[in-house]
Amino acid sequence: MSGGWAAGVTSKIMAMQLNKDNFEQEVLKSAGVALVDFWAEWCGPCRMLAPVVDELSKDFEGKAKVGKVNVDEAGELAQQYGIMSIPTVIIFKDGQPVEQMVGLQPKEKFAEKINAHLG
Repeated sequence: MSGGWAAGVTSKIMAMQLNKDNFEQEVLKSAGVALVDFWAEWCGPCRMLAPVVDELSKDFEGKAKVGKVNVDEAGELAQQYGIMSIPTVIIFKDGQPVEQMVGLQPKEKFAEKINAHLG
């Protein structure tokens, strides 16, 4: 099968990897909504949330940014946002944090929160 809608089904859109070098540009200076997942490789619930975050990235492509911050590699960002437990997901609107959710949550809950801030 080539071209058309079905071609996009197999392509895997991944959440953007965020770090101290691109966080300001991609999230803080960005207009609109951004969901940021603070996670770590050794965190079981974080690994369970990873495919959900990637799905959200695909679902909201062109509407909202979806990214991930590895707290082991970007500890200063985790500290800046007071991340005490992971996974923690923060939704930003026009560069400002507007929602924070801690722990594993269903995809629908994240989608609902993103949609609430898109309007």
